[in-house]
Amino acid sequence: MKMNKRKALCILSVALMIFVSINHKVYAIDDEEVFIKNGPRDKKLIALTFDDGPHPKETDKVLDVLTKYNVKATFFIAGKHANWYKEPLIRASKEGHEIGNHTFNHPDISNLSLTQIEEEIVKCEDTLVNLTGKKPTLFRPPFGSYRKEDLESIAKKHGYKIVLWTTIDAKDWKNPPASKIASLISNNAKNGDIILLHDYATINTVEALNILIPEMQKKGFSFVTVSELLEQ
Repeated sequence: MKMNKRKALCILSVALMIFVSINHKVYAIDDEEVFIKNGPRDKKLIALTFDDGPHPKETDKVLDVLTKYNVKATFFIAGKHANWYKEPLIRASKEGHEIGNHTFNHPDISNLSLTQIEEEIVKCEDTLVNLTGKKPTLFRPPFGSYRKEDLESIAKKHGYKIVLWTTIDAKDWKNPPASKIASLISNNAKNGDIILLHDYATINTVEALNILIPEMQKKGFSFVTVSELLEQ
């Protein structure tokens, strides 16, 4: 009987350690990790994101397509472009799209000092708050390039989540055919994906959206902002 009790206690201890270990990993991801590449995989939700804008022509065209299909997206804005082309940014914010921080000058921040990185982020934030009245809570590093520890410390200090993207990269900034952009995404996208696109001088992206969005909606996908995706 004593041996059985000991064996039972042993099994219980091992099970408890496994349970604690698994749950620690889950909460480490949810509560501490500020780098985001995708949302939950259990719902047919996708987040479209657009970098480098606003652009004086393309951003409005992107917004027209999004309005046509009643889709909300997330725009990662370069502060200097926001100062040059205020109207498309203000329109995007008023129409319910999410506005994220993409630095002021769009540098490769992996080459900057900690102080310089913070200045880029804060200067962009001040610009976006001035133009939209809203503080951004999402940041995307230009080119997806960064030093993890430095960026993480700044993000936590200023209340940002760092949003990267899922493995699909249509490289629309190279202006490939619209059909190629659309098919690459629609054939490979999965639940919870964060899709990287651009609304700065990429006219084929606009045409690709007209193909991509209805195709994905027919497959049962819904498009949401990054924050809406993470809330799930």
